[in-house]
Amino acid sequence: MQLNILSNNMTDCKTNQATTTTIIMINNTLAIESIATHPDFRHLASIADISVDLRYASPHNFVGRDLYAPVDCAWLHQHAAQSLERAVAWLKQERGDVSLRVLDALRPQRVQEALWAALQGTDLLMYLANPVRGSIHSFGMAVDITLVDLSGHELDMGTPFDDLSERSHPAKEAALLAKNELTAQQIRHRQLLRDAMRHGGFVGISSEWWHFDCGDRDLVRSEYTRIL
Repeated sequence: MQLNILSNNMTDCKTNQATTTTIIMINNTLAIESIATHPDFRHLASIADISVDLRYASPHNFVGRDLYAPVDCAWLHQHAAQSLERAVAWLKQERGDVSLRVLDALRPQRVQEALWAALQGTDLLMYLANPVRGSIHSFGMAVDITLVDLSGHELDMGTPFDDLSERSHPAKEAALLAKNELTAQQIRHRQLLRDAMRHGGFVGISSEWWHFDCGDRDLVRSEYTRIL
């Protein structure tokens, strides 16, 4: 058990004065460099019939640079890994012509802090969990994911991964379809992805078609090991 003290700068809405909020977390933490020795985590290579293209281990993300090197972030908590295997099995049975590609899995706390810093002063912070509270990715209990065809080409989802616009919002798909900003086929692809992940036990969110959580967020934050 480890005591962690994190500080978060905030602005009081009434006084417009900057304040610093300190939150003391009492939970398990582990450095990413030691994850291979922890029994609760599984490498993505142990999950059959998926492909992996971690976008934060490349410049193909909204900050435009590799945020993971030199560490290996291709890990999930064993509970999320088991859920992903169930999603793979359902999809394989229902649609043998497509498979899952993981775009992000475990995201260390230090990387979440870097992403949070990169979006300061913008209206895009809604797309990130405050690192003081903790991203579910940092517990290995969330994935960013898409579908690929038999040739390995990603299905058209209407936007690329990390498109931080309303066109990425599942909650707005009906309105976007009515305005011809998404096509019916793009929405069908998204729905197939949601169906597969739901059968695995994952839950999507309203603002990113690619993001899925495994388990209750409050429970994950209070009971699971956070990777630093």
